[in-house]
Amino acid sequence: MSAETSAAPGQLTRRRLQFRAWRGTRPFWAGLFIMIGGVPIMYFPYAHLQIGHLTLAMSTTAGAGSLIIGVLLVVLGISLWFQKHIRTFAGVAAILLGLVSIPVSNFGGFVVGFLFSLIGGAMAVAWAPGEPEPAEGTSGTAAASQGTDADPDTEAFEPVGDGTSVPNDLSGTSPANGANGRHSAG
Repeated sequence: MSAETSAAPGQLTRRRLQFRAWRGTRPFWAGLFIMIGGVPIMYFPYAHLQIGHLTLAMSTTAGAGSLIIGVLLVVLGISLWFQKHIRTFAGVAAILLGLVSIPVSNFGGFVVGFLFSLIGGAMAVAWAPGEPEPAEGTSGTAAASQGTDADPDTEAFEPVGDGTSVPNDLSGTSPANGANGRHSAG
């Protein structure tokens, strides 16, 4: 076995596809943006920039607050990857922490960290899990039309009569629609 051969043919492709499938079931990019936003927020208050022979110290009195905000943003980003059900909380918290970082942490990590955490938080709030794909050979409309998997309490009723009257009044107040009051609150 030479040094150029891989351990198993296609293993890299298989791992890449597994990562892609994992990434597609959670708000991955929102978590990444939030983590990237946390890094400049917690880095700049402790940084010492060298400009020629001049040392520029960015230390502020709110350095501890900046560190806490940055660490919380990184933790929220990681939490989005592994606990997708907290996406709304994590998104709102990231937006609020990004806004708080403006006065606390050198204008939110010189606006870079603020923008990344704001965009990542908005992406986390807006993310919704995808619909699982139907099995091969059956589609969602075919199962509903066959009536095998359809729930009788949620399926639409066909209009009763000649078809020219009021279509499908599901309020439960009309005995002509076949609902017999099942959907009414009273």
